[in-house]
Amino acid sequence: MSSPSSDQHHRLADRHGPVPVDVVTVSDSRSAETDSNGIWLREQIEAAGHTPALYLLIRDEPSEVERALDQTRAQVVIFNGGTGIAPRDTTYDVLSRRIERPIPGFGELFRMLSWEQVGAAAMLSRATAGVIGGRVVFSLPGSHAAVRLAWERLIAPELRHIAWLVEG
Repeated sequence: MSSPSSDQHHRLADRHGPVPVDVVTVSDSRSAETDSNGIWLREQIEAAGHTPALYLLIRDEPSEVERALDQTRAQVVIFNGGTGIAPRDTTYDVLSRRIERPIPGFGELFRMLSWEQVGAAAMLSRATAGVIGGRVVFSLPGSHAAVRLAWERLIAPELRHIAWLVEG
C-alpha cells in the first residue's frame, strides 16, 4: 500500500535509471566459486536492470569489514554475513559504528518477515541498514534464505527509490 507522495517518489526515482550496487560477502569458509549469495545477488541485481559493481569476499574480521566498506563506492552496498551474535560475527559491530542515518525499519521488517520462516530464531539476527558516506548500506545474515528474503521482499522493490532519496 502506498501513498500519493510515495507513488510520485517512485515515478521520479524510476527516471534515474539503473542503480549501481556493490556486494560484499563476509565469510570465513566461502570462496568466490562457492559464494552462492554473492553470485545470486549479482545475478538478481542485473536481472532487475541495475548494475552489479564491486564484488568483495572477505573474512569476518573487523579490519577487513572496515577496509571493504572503505572500498565500496556504489550508491547501494549489500553486505551478507556476520550479523549473528556469535563471537566471530563482527559485521554488524563495524557497520553500526559507521552508520550516520539509521534505517531501523529495514531490520524491524526483516526480522518480522524472518519470523515467518525461522520462528523465534529471527530475533538473533542483527540485520541492519543505514546511510554511510552518502551510500545506503544493507547488512544481511549469511544464509541464502535470509539474503533472498531481504532482496526480494525489501531491497529490490525499493532500490531505485532508496538510491534517489540518498542522492538528495
